[in-house]
Amino acid sequence: MLRDPVEAEDVAQDTFIRAWNAAGRWQPGTAKLESWMARIATNLCLDRLRKKREAYMETPPEMHDESPSADEQMISSETDNAVLIAIGRLPDRQRIALELCHFQGHSNIDAAKELEISVDALESLLARARRKLKSLLMPQRDELMSSPPDGQDTLTTVT
Repeated sequence: MLRDPVEAEDVAQDTFIRAWNAAGRWQPGTAKLESWMARIATNLCLDRLRKKREAYMETPPEMHDESPSADEQMISSETDNAVLIAIGRLPDRQRIALELCHFQGHSNIDAAKELEISVDALESLLARARRKLKSLLMPQRDELMSSPPDGQDTLTTVT
């Protein structure tokens, strides 16, 4: 969710600290431990994303480094890279919903619980995310279609 391994490690540690401090409030019959911990981690990630957004608004924009990040260098396929960039341009809630359902394998029900929204609202976020991805990737359609990863059509897997 954070796209930064160092921040992800910090959130993982903070998740366990918060869970330890709040262990007395967890009710075993109400929620699974896994769901409760995932909710804590999701909240911490969302808090960090909000703080980043606020920090960007308070300070003037810096020159963007155009060189690829370490993660982007590890991606061997240009098609995968284009899709990842497009996903990164999605609004936070749409991106998180997409990542929970499509990349982390959560069911719509579980993802909706983690985001504290209804399943209908989650499905709406997913639909908007797919439409936005399609519009972002459409200008590169011919180029993306010429080199699909593992014989798959990237645009149809995203839409």
